[in-house]
Amino acid sequence: MRHLEGRVALVTGATRGIGRGIAIGLGEAGATVYVTGRSLNNSSGDGVSGSLSETQAAIEEVGGVCIPVQVDHSDDEQVRLLFERIQDEQDGQLDLLVNNAYSGVQALKNAYGQPFWDCEPSIWDASNNVGLRSHYIASVFAARMMTKRNSGLICTISSWGGMSYLFKTVYGVGKAACDRLAADMAVELKPHNVASVSIWPGIVGTELFSRFASEMNQSNATEKNNSFLSDRYNWETPLLTGRAIAALAGEPNVMRHTGRVQIVAELAKKYGIVDENGDQPASLRSLRFLLPAALPVLRNYSWLIPDIKVPWSLLLLGALSSPKI
Repeated sequence: MRHLEGRVALVTGATRGIGRGIAIGLGEAGATVYVTGRSLNNSSGDGVSGSLSETQAAIEEVGGVCIPVQVDHSDDEQVRLLFERIQDEQDGQLDLLVNNAYSGVQALKNAYGQPFWDCEPSIWDASNNVGLRSHYIASVFAARMMTKRNSGLICTISSWGGMSYLFKTVYGVGKAACDRLAADMAVELKPHNVASVSIWPGIVGTELFSRFASEMNQSNATEKNNSFLSDRYNWETPLLTGRAIAALAGEPNVMRHTGRVQIVAELAKKYGIVDENGDQPASLRSLRFLLPAALPVLRNYSWLIPDIKVPWSLLLLGALSSPKI
């Protein structure tokens, strides 16, 4: 269903991973999709493929329209020129911004297992410059366009790591700030009919995360039966996030969601969306995920477990360790 025909979207950091999946999902729905990244034709040097031209080809393969723009989101001037180009080419129309660009994966991987005080302070910038800061900068320029038209949606890709320790201190702080960024922008944008939401994917099998999982499995072979990584239990593909955002963007009254966290798996269930492989993964706060996660023997029978969401109030008392009052 091409319900986004006539809409203009921008996905930052779309050469691979979640960004590429989001861009494909939006193209699949009929949007004209601008995509940014540092590599136009050649993959980066970290051993994982991905370029803007490859993303463009994937979008065109599903019948979408893609406009790749080479941008380094650590350079504010390049970002300003990007939005100036969209302004000129689309007569001021920008319906959707997806803040996704993130450059901290390799730094977090390199520092795996080290406490924050043993890491170089530069890991903060590696994790939160192209990430939290670049999301803010892109949102500034997008809001200038959207508020003039009294219409638009800004989606900021965040993580469950904003509420519970995951990976490293700098990661959790950055993701919690992304959620606050989305919520506070929503307050100021609401009078202009522009929505701002935070998007939480589940366990996403991106190229980098899949490689990391394989490396972890090799180094922890004896613990495979208890690992989410070994059997890729309840993993999502990047395309699921794209399809969920496309459905959300197509809602006639998207403003009722503004300022809130939107969980990809729960959006998928609400809109009847399936993943690339035809599955519909469970939300990470659903009993259908939590019980088999605790008891691996149940994973082959997870479909028998009710898809009941644990209320946030209960999660905050236990598993999630966001700041307590």
